[in-house]
Order: sequence, then C-alpha cells, then structure tokens
Amino acid sequence: MDEPIPVTRAVDHGNAKLMPDVDRERAWLLTVDGAPQSYVDLDEPTHLEFEYTRRLGHVLDTVAEAGRALDVLHLGGGALTLPRYVAATRPGSRQDVIEADKGLLDLIGECLPLPGGSGVELHHADARAWIEAATPASADILIADVFGGSRVPAHLTSIAYASAAERVLRPGGFYLANLADAAPFAFLRSQLATFSTVFEEIALIAEPGVLRGRRFGNAVLVASHEPFDTAALARRTAADAFPARVEHGPALRDFIADAAPVRDEDAVPSPEPPGGSFGIG
Repeated sequence: MDEPIPVTRAVDHGNAKLMPDVDRERAWLLTVDGAPQSYVDLDEPTHLEFEYTRRLGHVLDTVAEAGRALDVLHLGGGALTLPRYVAATRPGSRQDVIEADKGLLDLIGECLPLPGGSGVELHHADARAWIEAATPASADILIADVFGGSRVPAHLTSIAYASAAERVLRPGGFYLANLADAAPFAFLRSQLATFSTVFEEIALIAEPGVLRGRRFGNAVLVASHEPFDTAALARRTAADAFPARVEHGPALRDFIADAAPVRDEDAVPSPEPPGGSFGIG
C-alpha cells in the first residue's frame, strides 16, 4: 500500500496543508498557514486528538443522554472533527456546518470525505450571517470554532452575535465555543461577560496552567439557560489524558470581575498567540 503523502493547497484564507499521522493509518492533521486547525482519524472518528476538542466532546457527552440524536449547528468547519464525532456517537443526528472558506470545504470534501448517510450538510457562508438568518429554535447545540488564522474574528464576539446564537437554540439548548487567551485575560473575561448578558448559566473549561496565567491556551465556553451537571463535567475533564478544570458560579464571577460586555462597535479579534504558540513547521 502506498504511504499517504501530505497535500498542500491554497484556499480562500491561506495555505492549507493536510499531513498524515505516521502512527495512525488514516489520520490527518490540517493546518492553515502553519496553525493547527483539525485532526481527524477516518477509521476512528471518536478519537479526539486536540485538547480543546476533547473538552467539547466531554460537554456533548455530559449535557445530552448517551446516543440521543441531536440537531447540531457548527460554526467553522476545519476537517469536520466534531461533526464526525457526533455522527459516530449519536446516529441519526442532523448537523449543519458553516464554513466561510470555500476552498477549504472543497479540499476536505475531496481528500477527507464524509461517509455516506452521515447526516452532515456543509454550507459556504459567514457564521454570523448564517445564524442571523437561521430558523429560530432549530438547534439543540451550537458549536463555535471559528478562527481567522489563529484569532477569533471580531464580529463573532459581541452581544448582538451572542443574541443571534441564543435565538437559534431550542429551550434547553447549549452554546459551546473554543476561545483562546492568556493572562490578564481581557478577551476571555469580556467574552464571559458578554455571554452572561444573554445566558443564565455559564461555565469555562481550561487547563489549570492557562487559568493560572502561565501560558497562552484554549478555553471552552459553555452557555445555556438551564442548569447543567457541572460536577459530572468536572469529573470527565479532570480524568482526561489532558486534565482540565471547570470554573462556574462564584469563582467564575470573580474571574470576570469588572469586564464589560462587548458591543459591535467595540469588538476586537482574540489576541494573536505569542510567538506562534499554535504553529507547526
């Protein structure tokens, strides 16, 4: 059998590269301009390699009963890691993936196609424009993992955006987002303040070293109107190969402190990772 070879292609928003994993026969790492975007194992779609995707998986496995089919809206496509995970763990789920980079969608469709009957539909569109036009109360889960290069775009950080996301969710639905920041956490605190104006329940999942300000890193935001089992989520994330902490309640309010919610006119992208923190090669 021929060894898989890397694939490099110019896409709409940069230079994409698919690199095979020498340790897993049909696993691939996607980077755009050197920044890791996704890791997928086509033979084992339940394998989540990146720390933040594992944490998103823990949330999905905690907030809805095992095996229950869900309607999931994904903002940001990458190599479709989480849509593949949901399709494998929750057969019958209906999923829509919104990706602004048509070239990237074409690359993934050609090189890492979804299996037939996956229930996943791909759409070339801007994330905010899509949710502002979407049918209200049409999704159980909304997962935002949108990065322009290594930064969350500014127009996906404001109260107006959070309100549009909330409008798409059904009662009892959940908003999940992959964010990134470092001490003193001006961006992360502002995002928590923003989503606290729209949702009653907020939690944050991150590696303890990130929360202590030791390094730049990812943090997963969880928002809903209904209380959820943060203790069960904390057990899952603490027992992971990459342990993380769940912050909520008074401790999270202390973390937010006096941070102000973000208005459209004040919105800025998430900070650039220092020294190419997420870069490869």
